[in-house]
Order: sequence, then structure tokens, then C-alpha cells
Amino acid sequence: MFTGIIEAVGTIKAININAQGARLVIATNDLDMSDVKLGDSIATNGICLTVVDFSQQSYSADVSNETLQRTGFANYNVGMQVNLEKAMLASTRFGGHIVSGHVDGISEVLSIINNGNSIEYWLSMPNSLAHYIAEKGSVTVDGTSLTVNALNENAGDGKFRLTIVPHTVKETIFAHYQVGTKVNLEVDLVARYLERLLTKKSTTQTSLPNSNVTETLLQKAGFIK
Repeated sequence: MFTGIIEAVGTIKAININAQGARLVIATNDLDMSDVKLGDSIATNGICLTVVDFSQQSYSADVSNETLQRTGFANYNVGMQVNLEKAMLASTRFGGHIVSGHVDGISEVLSIINNGNSIEYWLSMPNSLAHYIAEKGSVTVDGTSLTVNALNENAGDGKFRLTIVPHTVKETIFAHYQVGTKVNLEVDLVARYLERLLTKKSTTQTSLPNSNVTETLLQKAGFIK
């Protein structure tokens, strides 16, 4: 589990393709590796990867064909920079939101607009994920926990806006984004479980004992539409 607060920007040192997928070697740059062990998880551009080898300057991780197909890794190249976050500890300050490291889809940067001391990014909103994305709700972009500031839900052409402050641009790979850049997208985990709960309830006509949670209540609270 992660928080979406990026700890360092790493660099892809090697990509070795094999029948099962690929093995990546990531230079960790400023990431503190002193407490990392074999089998630990490091979110790499928002993808939870298991450390299979490491030093104080880098780590290696295997990427399955499933991950290559569902994320932006299929288009990554040696030398490309990636956001890094180690798995959270029980004692970690929870500065972002609950991030699983399981990418839900790919989004594309549609426009980049300077607005005062911040930068506005409009990103495409895949139809299959649109109902999980809410204004002022949380979304993870390449592993970064962010707040959705606006939605444009035109049928078949949905998009959402992120307002990025200078600190985030400096500490993540946002500075490298251009119009057309593909990014990994993870929607709010709570929204997914709420949908599952409500779908299960509607199909089985059962409800949780002593529960006052209704679909109307969740709509008013902004969890669903």
C-alpha cells in the first residue's frame, strides 16, 4: 500500500525483455534504500513492483506481460525518468490517499496551461473509469496523489483537470509531461469498493445488517453519481 507522495525520481537503467515479460533496473537517485529488503514493494510510476535485486543505487523488478499490456511500461525506454515511492509503514504520515499500486488504465495529457504560479493539466478520462472520477476527489497519476479540480464529461470525450503547484512539478516527473504523454491512472480505491458493495446489493437484494448507508446517501456525499 502507498500514499501517492513521491519520494524520489528514478531513472530506467535497463529493460530486459523475456518470454514472461520484462526485468527492469531502476537507478534510485535520491531514494533512501537503507531499509529496503528483497521482496519489498516500490511503486514505480504508480505500479507496485517487487524488488528482486538491489543495491544502494538501484533495484531490479520483474514486470509481467499483464502489467506491460495494462500500463505505460510497454512504451518506456532506457533513460526515462519515473516516480518512486516505497511501500508505506504503519508509522508513515498519511499525506496523500490510499493507493494500491494497481493501475486501472492509461490517460493522455491533452493540454498544459500556465495559470499564475501553478500549471493546469487536462487529461483524458477513459469511459470505463469516468464514473470513479469526481470533482475534488482523489486520483493517482503515475503514482502521484492528486486532486481532481474540474471535469468535462462530454460523451465519448471526457477529461479532467489537475492543478499542479511548483513543488509537485519539481519533485515528480510532471515537468517532463508534454501534450500526448501517456500516464498511468489509478482511481480512488474507496470508490471501487463502494461500487462493488452497491452492485452486489442490487443483484442479491441483500443489505448489511444495521447499515444506514444507502445509494442516495452516497450520491449526496459525492462518492457516486
